[in-house]
Amino acid sequence: MKFTDLFIRRPVLALVISLVIVIAGLQAMRTLNVRQYPRSENASVTVTTVYVGASAELVRGFITTPLERAIAAADGIDYLQSQSQLGLSTITARLKLNYDATKALAEISSKVDQVRADLPPEAEVPVINIESADSQFASAYLSFHSDLLQQNEITDYLVRNVQPRLSALQGVQRADILGARTFAMRIWLKPAAMAAHNITPVQVRQALAANNYLAALGQTKGALIQVNLSADTNLTSVPEFKRLVVREVDGAIVRLGDIADIALGAEDYNAEVRFTGQTAVFIGIWPLPNANSIDVISRVRAEMEGVQKDLPTGMQARVAYDATEYINNAIHEVLKTLGDTLLIVIVIIFLFLGSLRSVFIPVVAIPLSLIGAVFLMQVFGFTINLLTLLAVVLSVGLVVDDAIVVVENVERHIGLGEAPFNAALLGARELVGPIIAMTITLAAVYAPIGLQGGLTGSLFREFAFTLAGAVAISGIIALTLSPMMSAKLLKPGSAERGFAGRINRDFSRFRSRYGRWLAATLRRRPLVYLVWLAICVLTVPMFTMSAKELAPTEDQGVIFGILDAAANSTLDQTSLYAAAANQAFVSTPETEFTFQVTFPTSGFGGMVVKPWDARERTIFQILPEVQQKLAAIPGIQMFPVLPPALPGGGQFPVEFILASTAEADQILDFARQLQQKATQSGLFAFPPLIDVKIDQPQAEFVIDRDKVADLGLDLGQVGADVSAMVGGNFVNRFDIAGRSYKVIPQVQRIDRLTAEQLRDIHITGPGGELVPLATVATLRESVVPRSLNRFQQLNAVTISGVAVRPLDEALGFLENEATKILPKGYVLDYTGESRQLRTEGNQFLPTFGLAIILIFLVLAAQFNSFRDPFVILAGSVPLAMFGALIFTFLKMPDPNVPFWTQGWTTTLNIYSQVGLVTLVGLVSKNGILIVEFANTLQVQGEKKLAAIQSAAMTRLRPILMTTAATIAGHFPLTLVTGAGAAARNSIGLVLVGGMAIGTLFTLFVIPSIYMLVARDHSATGATELTVPNQSSGQDGV
Repeated sequence: MKFTDLFIRRPVLALVISLVIVIAGLQAMRTLNVRQYPRSENASVTVTTVYVGASAELVRGFITTPLERAIAAADGIDYLQSQSQLGLSTITARLKLNYDATKALAEISSKVDQVRADLPPEAEVPVINIESADSQFASAYLSFHSDLLQQNEITDYLVRNVQPRLSALQGVQRADILGARTFAMRIWLKPAAMAAHNITPVQVRQALAANNYLAALGQTKGALIQVNLSADTNLTSVPEFKRLVVREVDGAIVRLGDIADIALGAEDYNAEVRFTGQTAVFIGIWPLPNANSIDVISRVRAEMEGVQKDLPTGMQARVAYDATEYINNAIHEVLKTLGDTLLIVIVIIFLFLGSLRSVFIPVVAIPLSLIGAVFLMQVFGFTINLLTLLAVVLSVGLVVDDAIVVVENVERHIGLGEAPFNAALLGARELVGPIIAMTITLAAVYAPIGLQGGLTGSLFREFAFTLAGAVAISGIIALTLSPMMSAKLLKPGSAERGFAGRINRDFSRFRSRYGRWLAATLRRRPLVYLVWLAICVLTVPMFTMSAKELAPTEDQGVIFGILDAAANSTLDQTSLYAAAANQAFVSTPETEFTFQVTFPTSGFGGMVVKPWDARERTIFQILPEVQQKLAAIPGIQMFPVLPPALPGGGQFPVEFILASTAEADQILDFARQLQQKATQSGLFAFPPLIDVKIDQPQAEFVIDRDKVADLGLDLGQVGADVSAMVGGNFVNRFDIAGRSYKVIPQVQRIDRLTAEQLRDIHITGPGGELVPLATVATLRESVVPRSLNRFQQLNAVTISGVAVRPLDEALGFLENEATKILPKGYVLDYTGESRQLRTEGNQFLPTFGLAIILIFLVLAAQFNSFRDPFVILAGSVPLAMFGALIFTFLKMPDPNVPFWTQGWTTTLNIYSQVGLVTLVGLVSKNGILIVEFANTLQVQGEKKLAAIQSAAMTRLRPILMTTAATIAGHFPLTLVTGAGAAARNSIGLVLVGGMAIGTLFTLFVIPSIYMLVARDHSATGATELTVPNQSSGQDGV
């Protein structure tokens, strides 16, 4: 008894297997987490060190360089970037993909501790943070603003009352306050008053350190009782700080309030946050890596209802941005596409079979296969995300194929006079080999994708194995449930009556016509070989000339804006320009709300547009209008950009690095030449940006060392006095209601409006008298870089921009031009999306080649021949590639043509490349059906030519049915709009074009190649029943 006979003779067993699949899949649905993309370890570690008042050169030499040197020795680092600027060193270590971030954090922390003693004592302790690339932005941002409270008061309320509540929610990794102004006791020193009382800045710091002391006294220990001890040695309020005694001479007391204005202010005043034009403070919510982000943000929204009830009078709160809305919309769009696909596939099957009984069998296979795939997702630890859902949609057109082949073959035997039970036995026996071969072939084609390294492998592993799992489950259904249902549901004579009879008669006429066309091509085989060879050759330039990018840009409903202001701008000045930018955002009809974070010389902001169903224009149509408005704002440059399509991208798609041991100004000269050429090329939406700008005004105090010596002064004392007066370093801390805050003395703003005013600062003389700084120092003005940047410990300049052509073309232009002008000793490198493209963009050909080899070996094992796999692959794969590449090649002349309305084209990206690999398995199934049956007919005794003609005509109907189902199942992907549409458009178009054109050619090319390559099979022994068994008697190569 054959394997399939068991399930036909024992139908309950077939039903039980299917029910087990359903139960396992349904329970898995309840436990799977929901994310935007599959989980991946793609993190960076940032080391931030504050050295208040220090110049960029000082920061680089004494903080960044020693830290970089130590951190570079840590394992798992892909590349190091650093930025040294006024008072701040930032070092970013981008980790290798899927490297253990916790291990890297521990090792980098250890390296930093080793050199901590080498850093200047005035520098603050380095702060080390870790950030995941796929959580570069929070999953939600909450906005808090008030017309009555100041920004530092809002911040303090959030720290004490709101942040703890949100952080405690299940699944929340952290709730960070953004745009915070933390309380600080600001001691605004008055130089004139200090000089009048003969008090120096260092004396003020010493008085604060000596008289604001935290005393820990412990407790008494008596024989019977103990008492806790405390001492009121610290200061806690503005009046107490005012009464602090700085100096006493001959009974005359000078208090801090006599020489300074004291206020409860903020640590710094160099940032301003606004939400839709109002001053605000944000809280960002980051879920845990293994948490369901949709559920987490739902809990946050529920908690916010209670938070809002407790807010102080005048404070308002709302969810400013919710990234899970995009995920929800994208999932909704995918599910909608899934429904459309199911309906279309059912209609296509009915049009080919013409009988509801016949249609019901393959239709049942669809949900069973999809539910079974969900169970396999749980087994492998996958999540529900955009890529696994895309795999489910694609599988609709694939999982139905095996069941269709079974139904068609059983109906063929019924039409030859067999009873339904015997027809099911015979039809299923014939197809065990082909179905196993087709299932393994299609599943094997995804193995190279799932096993691929890098970002593509990390993202598409779940996609590939989910799709392969669905196909495997469909093969099980086709060999267990479908034959049993065919035996029970199909009836003799139904194919000749009614609509089914009309369909069959029409198809018989079409098959006869196909037979005549096939015979004509077989008589002219040299012409077929010539056409086949020409198509194979054409695919090479079509592939190389197709527009390439990492991933198509998605409409995520948000436009970000990068602001760049003059180097000597203040926050007040830049805020005025930022307000104009906000007006540009608000004046766009589709805008729902705006947000901005503004610094003195830079800023970041953006606009969130209305939901997809509430606007007519896409984000790509809105972007040029916004760019034009922003370009018209004087005094600043603001560039609109869209968020990256994949996790791990940078601020701009193009991030091109020039690195060398040369000084920054020399590298900058070459960068400006490239910038000019790039602007003239027309490849960029706006002139590319250069991150290094040598335009920062600097006033340097030039110390006359001879005068210092003559006056008996100490250079260390001079530096200490000036730093204490102007630098803004904190001395110690005070507490308010259980929380500590910094105490910061600094000259008041009105006395440091210009560098000339600082000449009047008094420093400590040898006898304690005051000496004006102007006595020993003169001012020298110069222009220095705003920041000193390094990449891999080399001085570096980054060219950033947005390409209007595919990213590969823009990067290629910069690379070619750079090689023409750069001398030896310069290195070209990339970050962000550009780095991903250059590291991942060359992975397709090895992956594609490995898929071909795997399928070839699987087919060779199945057919016991190396010739038959060559016939199947050579006669189908190049033709399908040609059909798919037509639509990527046509993108080349004008990549800006809209996808559906004016130009049905796409680029070569990771989605379309996955589609190309998928095509290998899909079109191979057609060849398997033809070649396997032709071999069987030869074994029965037919001649080679007659066998291939008969096989092609017999398998025409299942081939056309499965192809039509696949095309119909994928066609909705080419039409979808909304969240996540670009990726689905891309892969859908490649599959539809490749299958349609590839199948058309395959039906005529495979028979001709079979005649050229396949061997003659002599008749073998008797077969079981009256039907030849599958071609197990094949042998040889």
